[in-house]
Amino acid sequence: MFGRSVSSKIPRQENCLPGRETPVSVADTHLLTGQPMQPPYDSSLETAVFAMGCFWGAERRFWEMEGVVSTAVGYAGGYTPNPTYEETCTGLTGHTEVVLVIFDPSVIRFQALLAMFWESHNPTQGMRQGNDMGTQYRSAIYCSSAEQLDQALGSASVVQDKLTVLDYGEITTEIMLAPDFFYAEDYHQQYLAKNPMGYCGLKGTGITC
Repeated sequence: MFGRSVSSKIPRQENCLPGRETPVSVADTHLLTGQPMQPPYDSSLETAVFAMGCFWGAERRFWEMEGVVSTAVGYAGGYTPNPTYEETCTGLTGHTEVVLVIFDPSVIRFQALLAMFWESHNPTQGMRQGNDMGTQYRSAIYCSSAEQLDQALGSASVVQDKLTVLDYGEITTEIMLAPDFFYAEDYHQQYLAKNPMGYCGLKGTGITC
C-alpha cells in the first residue's frame, strides 16, 4: 500500500494523507531510564525536539547524555495527524522523523543538546541524511520556548561559520517553535536498546561545538 519516498519537496497540506484521530499506543515509561515518555512531566523539566535523520540512532545519542531524563521518537513538522511509520515513509505526511528530549536544565543545558545535535549529523543535506533519502529525514530543531529558539538560531550561525571553513554548504535545518509531536509506534521507541546491532546511519561533519 505504501512505498518509500525520495521526494525533495514537502507536500502541500491538501496533498497529505488524512491520518487519524487516535494516537498510536506506546509504553508509558522509557525502557532504560524508567521515566515517563508521555506528559505530564515534572515542572522542573524542559523538552525539545530534534530531527537528524533516522530517529533510531538519534534517540540513542540523546538518552546517553547525563541530565536527559527521557526520550521518545516520533513525527513532527508536517500535516498528517497521528501518522504511521509506513505513511511517513511515503513522504505524504510532511513530517520528519524526530526525537523528543525531556531534560533537567539544572543538570544539562540546552546548549549541550544543541552541540550534540550539530556534531552528530550533516545539517547541510536538505531532504536527506547520508543514505537515508526523503523529506522524512530532513534536519530540524523544534523548540519549546522563545529562549530555546533564540539559542538555536544563534548556534546555527556559529556552526555555519565552522562548516564554511570545511567547504560545506548552507545549513538547511528547520529551526522553529515546536509543532505537534506524534509518537512513533512502540517498536521504534528505544529501538537500539532493543536491537543493539540495529541500523544507525549518523555521521557528523567533523566540527566541534
